[in-house]
Amino acid sequence: MWPRPGVRCWTGRAPCPPEPVLAGGVTSAAAASSGCCRRRDAVGDEKHLAEAIGERQRLVAIAYRMLGTTGEAEDAVQETYTRWYRMTEPDRDRIVNPQAWLTRVLGRVCLDMLGTARARREHYVGEWLPEPLPAGYFSSGSTAADPLDQVTLDDSVSSALLVVLEALTPPERVAFVLHDVFALPFDEIGRIVGRSAPAVRQLATTARRRIREARDRAVSRTEHNAVVEAFAAACHAGDLAALTRILDPAVELRSDGGGFVSAARRPVYGADRVGRFLLGALAKQPETEVEILETTDGAAFALRRDGAVTGIVNLNVVDGRVRDVWMMLNPEKLLQWHA
Repeated sequence: MWPRPGVRCWTGRAPCPPEPVLAGGVTSAAAASSGCCRRRDAVGDEKHLAEAIGERQRLVAIAYRMLGTTGEAEDAVQETYTRWYRMTEPDRDRIVNPQAWLTRVLGRVCLDMLGTARARREHYVGEWLPEPLPAGYFSSGSTAADPLDQVTLDDSVSSALLVVLEALTPPERVAFVLHDVFALPFDEIGRIVGRSAPAVRQLATTARRRIREARDRAVSRTEHNAVVEAFAAACHAGDLAALTRILDPAVELRSDGGGFVSAARRPVYGADRVGRFLLGALAKQPETEVEILETTDGAAFALRRDGAVTGIVNLNVVDGRVRDVWMMLNPEKLLQWHA
């Protein structure tokens, strides 16, 4: 059932991602203790090991913003570490800035993955949506110095932004994430995407303009949460008229089941159709409990069955009405909600 208006459940921060697994399936800690990554005078190697491990959470944060799922982000970071540990010790000694090297390699890995992801998603069952995350999943990340060129930390991992990023070209996405969110200089990004610094600046400018156009009428977090409460009240009461008043006339509903669970294969458009779809779906699943909780988009809904999260529903509120409903039902993209 839907929660009574005003009843909320707030999630805490997700735990830090696990240690990187090196080539051969060995964790970094195991490698350090067993000696498989050490030379006779292990001081230099331990220094490199500490520097590499210390970068891991930042790398996952970058990769998630580029790729849209924690699973793909983990894969990209794993490949980056594999390349790091594949180098000889003398080669690692020649790297003056391990952080910059790891970021550059990760950027190239993500750029390649973005290119192949578009082809894979053509064969994806139903609609593809970015993976929703609990509020505060990443505790650090944005360091951009210019307020005009940066987005807030939560906004930089919100479904609303990630959906817009999906419409960018891979180079535009890489340029925006690395410059506007993580404050990398354009010449450094140019080495990743194979463009000159002025060309990368133009990529970031184009991406920023498209994002601002899409997010121009976004509301404050307080207004967003108020609309979520009203949405919950209308659904709880089964009041179609009240629900359609909250929905934008051009509202779009997309659900991602990944082929694992039942979900609408195509978007649902229009306030009346979306309202009827939502109320009908709830009526067919009386055993499903719904609670309001915090995501990187602000207040959202968790669908629970027997205590386990089976779905996350995010609302994109524009000009005081719900412009988009994103229903994540794919169990592979709900793993962070079982922590």
